[in-house]
Amino acid sequence: MQKLYPMTRKYALLAVGELLADFIGTELAEDISTTDRFQRFQGGSPSNLAANMARLGNPTAIVSCVGKDSLGKYLIAKVKETGVDITHVAIDEQEPSSIVVVARSKGTPDFIAYRTADRMIRPEHISDELLSESAVFHTTCFALSQNPAQSTIVEAAQRANKLGCQLSIDLNYAPSIWPDRNEAMQIIAAYLKNGALAKMSEDDAERLYGRVIEPQEAIADLHRMGASVVCFTMGGRGSIISYENGKQKLQMAARKIEVVDATGAGDSYWSGFLTAFLEGKDIETCANAGANIAVLKLTTMGPLPAKVNREILYTPTP
Repeated sequence: MQKLYPMTRKYALLAVGELLADFIGTELAEDISTTDRFQRFQGGSPSNLAANMARLGNPTAIVSCVGKDSLGKYLIAKVKETGVDITHVAIDEQEPSSIVVVARSKGTPDFIAYRTADRMIRPEHISDELLSESAVFHTTCFALSQNPAQSTIVEAAQRANKLGCQLSIDLNYAPSIWPDRNEAMQIIAAYLKNGALAKMSEDDAERLYGRVIEPQEAIADLHRMGASVVCFTMGGRGSIISYENGKQKLQMAARKIEVVDATGAGDSYWSGFLTAFLEGKDIETCANAGANIAVLKLTTMGPLPAKVNREILYTPTP
């Protein structure tokens, strides 16, 4: 695998999508209805991924949109603290900053999203110059679910591909965010068609297809759409990594750990995977690197530590 970074581009990762406030339950609960207290965090999957990769020593940037309000100021400040370049965060004059209310859980969290400024990403926010400075262009289903961000990101991804960026996506589909599954499939296919790296959980797949679906069926679908690598995570049953456009597959067992906080584990996994990928490591090493950072997150309450020793990426599997 060819090393894409360092020394070739200014940013290892350009994350495009939601920067918002997570109000997360302070104690484990079944859902929001049984959660009494919440704590505020900077959130949004793209911004969390950028922050996690920055914690691993990668130069990263975020393209997002917040409101012209005190919450927006807080969000920008918190992302900046992690080392992410916030130069390309736009401030919308009309829409307030977006928020998500989340129940703390050991599994996929119950959440409610209040979408406002995060969806206001426009073409002028993503220049060719910025794309040419970035090794990986990453987004999420959340970001793609509403216009103008949807059309902006799909068009920018095509330009990014032509300018030599590796496309990446977290297929964190939720019907409450994106009710039209047919549209979601069309937009996902338009994004994947240029050889994107795709991360999908078992829960994501069930929500996207509206039924229980076998991992191999979902993986095959994503490859048909154009994904070059698919990382399909299955919680306690481990993960499947399908690569070389589906010609090769790797199955990894789950690690036995005591889960403290599952919120953000997927973003942590992908930060480890992409960091190793950018260093030119083979797919098995990338998957182990992702698992190592996911374990760190699952055993940590709240965000990852401000700085993460990069050596943890390549610690042998116990």
